[in-house]
Amino acid sequence: MGLIKTRLVCLRLVLSHGQFLLRDKTLNVVVDGVFTMSVRKASVHAKWVIGEVIGTKMIKTAKVRVTRLVLDPYLLKYYNKRKTYFAHDALQQCTVGDVVLLKALLEPRSKHVKHELAEIVYKVGRVVDPLTGKRVEGTEFMEPLTDLPLVPEEEATLTEKLQELNISAASNESDSLPAQTPTS
Repeated sequence: MGLIKTRLVCLRLVLSHGQFLLRDKTLNVVVDGVFTMSVRKASVHAKWVIGEVIGTKMIKTAKVRVTRLVLDPYLLKYYNKRKTYFAHDALQQCTVGDVVLLKALLEPRSKHVKHELAEIVYKVGRVVDPLTGKRVEGTEFMEPLTDLPLVPEEEATLTEKLQELNISAASNESDSLPAQTPTS
């Protein structure tokens, strides 16, 4: 028993008839006084889930649809499999269309709510250009591009690359020209 107690940093609960119950919260392992070990089944299999909000009509709850690819063993083709989760949104900050990251709760809040909103990954309607990091509406930037900081190292490497291109272009032109013979 000493080995099990040292390996599991856990909570010891004393039961009736001198039996005891050790429960490890990190490993979800339960050890009882008869030295039998059993692994407790988790109520939610997915710890982190990313999906799109499809409903916010319930108070402090978001309805999120998660799509994942599942292989059909006969056709050997992947198909979309959708699952709907209910997530606790304490601040009611989600809107329909947001892409959100959900974290599984240790204990379910209710019969259906087993996740909580961890982060809004993409807010609906906020399109950001990946190169500049500026907000975009259609093909127009919402903020001027003059605010972008220019790094001197990048400028130096750009000018060096241009010089190399000019040098290589000049050497290619001289190589490609036919040799002229002097005529007298």
